[in-house]
Amino acid sequence: MSDEEIQEFIKSIDYNNDGYVAYKDVERKLDDVANEIDPLPKEHHLHHHERKASDRHAFLRAVLGTDKDRIPNEDFATKVRKWNIPSLRQEHQKDTEASDFLKHLSWSRKLRSWWSVEGPQVCFLGVVVTVQIAFGVWQLVKYLTTPPFTAGWGWGVVVAKTSAGVLYPTMFFLVLSMSRWFATFARQFYHLSQFVNWDRSQSFHIKMSLVAVVFATLHAIGHLTGSFVFGSTSSRRDVVMNVLGQEMSYGDYVASRPGWTGITAIACFYLIGLFSMPPVRQWSYEVFQLAHLLIFPMMAMLIVHGTRGMFQSPMLGYFLAFPTVLVLVERVRRMLLGFKKIPARLVVLDEETVEITMSIPKTHWFPYEAGQYILLQVPQLSFFQWHPFTISTVSDGEAQVHIKADGDWTKRLRDFGKEGKKLTHVGIDGPFGAPAQRFYDFDYTIVVGAGIGVTPFSGILSHIQQAQDDQWRNIRRASRPSSRRSSFSRQRTPQPDSRAHSTARESEKTETHDPLRHRRCDFRWIVKSNDNLLWFSDLLNEISISHFTTVEHSPIFRRHSLKQRQLQEYKTKPNPNLDIRITTYVTEKRKEIATHVYRHLLEAHRTPSHPKSPLTGLINPTELGRPDLAGILHDHYEDMLQLATERKQVAGESLDDDLEEKKRRVGVFFCGPPVIGEELAARCEELTLRGRADGSKLEYRFMIEVFG
Repeated sequence: MSDEEIQEFIKSIDYNNDGYVAYKDVERKLDDVANEIDPLPKEHHLHHHERKASDRHAFLRAVLGTDKDRIPNEDFATKVRKWNIPSLRQEHQKDTEASDFLKHLSWSRKLRSWWSVEGPQVCFLGVVVTVQIAFGVWQLVKYLTTPPFTAGWGWGVVVAKTSAGVLYPTMFFLVLSMSRWFATFARQFYHLSQFVNWDRSQSFHIKMSLVAVVFATLHAIGHLTGSFVFGSTSSRRDVVMNVLGQEMSYGDYVASRPGWTGITAIACFYLIGLFSMPPVRQWSYEVFQLAHLLIFPMMAMLIVHGTRGMFQSPMLGYFLAFPTVLVLVERVRRMLLGFKKIPARLVVLDEETVEITMSIPKTHWFPYEAGQYILLQVPQLSFFQWHPFTISTVSDGEAQVHIKADGDWTKRLRDFGKEGKKLTHVGIDGPFGAPAQRFYDFDYTIVVGAGIGVTPFSGILSHIQQAQDDQWRNIRRASRPSSRRSSFSRQRTPQPDSRAHSTARESEKTETHDPLRHRRCDFRWIVKSNDNLLWFSDLLNEISISHFTTVEHSPIFRRHSLKQRQLQEYKTKPNPNLDIRITTYVTEKRKEIATHVYRHLLEAHRTPSHPKSPLTGLINPTELGRPDLAGILHDHYEDMLQLATERKQVAGESLDDDLEEKKRRVGVFFCGPPVIGEELAARCEELTLRGRADGSKLEYRFMIEVFG
């Protein structure tokens, strides 16, 4: 902080303006700040009723920096300078630097950065709109330039058939977007997934539905108020006879196969739209889901609608056949799965979160991995409701999901557990692909996420930690013959990477860092306020504590010297080849200098008995303000260069080319505001170009993700 800010801070503490900062002054300001930022204290807060007075006293003494009751303002100012708390101006400068970085990029770089964030969605929607327009124009030109049609049925047939042309691809995409199987299968193709954002399928489905409702209405208007009226008049009888081979009244048109099937189909469509409105969904989710079953009789009506071939050969059926059959089979299978009882148990973790652990079905089409999602049915609550939840962990034939009570159904589930009722079984459909599944393609990853969007990755971190630790322990046991008869020998031993070391060499390296096996994940989570961090605080703390023994150079490990006995409760030996670095960011700004200072002091304060931050409740460090992406990526690049050097030293000329190519790729996953994404994409491109220039061939692959 600047001298001016330090003096302002001291002035705000020195309540009686006597030239001294007293213990009571520091305590009074702590109470003021605590009530401002956390009026409802949690267990980790110093002002929570269950915290010991000694914890609060230790913090206040650390702030005052002396055992005396007061200290002169000049001496206290010297201590404040040593805290190295960033200035309020520095936080503003960080935002300005990020903005300036994008402003000074060339237009081509700006375009590429924007394209990395928004390109897939814009491009795909552009293709869809182009196809819709193409089919609409084709039908428009056809019916405008063919005399018998306009002569016999007037403007109505032109409007109806032009709308039908737009509906051909629209209905195809609308139905196909309902298929979770198709999205999961297609997501496996990297280049296709760069073009199509499968994670926005629900939003895309809604867009296509709105377009379909508009043009289906125009199609009906064109026929019911136009072509049917004109085609039934006596003055157009000869033209109708030449084209259709018979005279038709208005009632004949309505009663014909195209007439009644079309009216039935659009009535079903309107009902589906009506019961999909947010008020109806909030009133009864079951009504919403049951109404969506009308999609199948509607599709049947539409396929039959054009089989008469009144104006042209049937076309809509060809567009609808594949997606309709696919979705129908998918829904029928889901209904049958509802009768299959999967053993499960429910645990209420806190007031807002429950955990469901379930057995993995013996037969499933896709492998279960943390970060994917399943559709979950709890028959004891509702047979018809299926809700998507991200898989948190997969281990020993079981999968876990963590569910936050933020809706009617999830609150009922929480209350079900709190009432002491026992969950016996669930229904499962899935797993289905999620954006996080590409995480497993990389040994080195950077996750930058904002808000609830990082849910899949939080589960993946836990899964990787557990899987790597299990593998490490099994390798160590294999090197000790006497331990093979222990109870742990019954556990399944993962197969080691054949490209790394032989079993003999593994035994030699059980206690050392192996750059050929090394994995690293940098997890950067950006939230607006401290309370948002509580969504996954237990999970992140579990990873952090477990990782202390893995990365003993952790800043928190060095700073607070946690007791070895505490650490041994979690693991008996560290895994030096797994490096998970968790940093969280709180972007909420405070204008008052005292609040700004106390937030930093509370975040940094930890003791051996309380390793969690009194501000956030997390063990991992939290920075106040937006992340310094330039510094983060620069440091990561330097670390990658060091690891590349270590690999060459260990393997020499025998270094596997495929392994080295994989180790040079860094997956950068982002979910958050576009402005941060554009900066991150531009900086990833910078580092990739730097890797080509210096010969390291490091490649930072930026991937925009959408969750929910």
